[in-house]
Amino acid sequence: MAEIMEREALDSRGEVLGKEHPDTLTSAYCSAYMFHQKRQYHNGSLLYERARAGYEKTLGLNHPTTLWCSNHYSAMLNEMEAELS
Repeated sequence: MAEIMEREALDSRGEVLGKEHPDTLTSAYCSAYMFHQKRQYHNGSLLYERARAGYEKTLGLNHPTTLWCSNHYSAMLNEMEAELS
């Protein structure tokens, strides 16, 4: 149920605000984090990458939100690697 609601929020914000609006990117980031916590790494990876790239473009490389998103994405990639070992 939460996944459906997250997807609907992301889609709605993307349509209304635009795909690179910070609120739309935050929806992608929150969805990525949810998938990350559920160990659904493929879905999380796609959304983290979308959010990270968007934040870098709109907020800049050194913005705190960009850095947090990048750090969470890196942590998920490390978890994925550890599980494969």
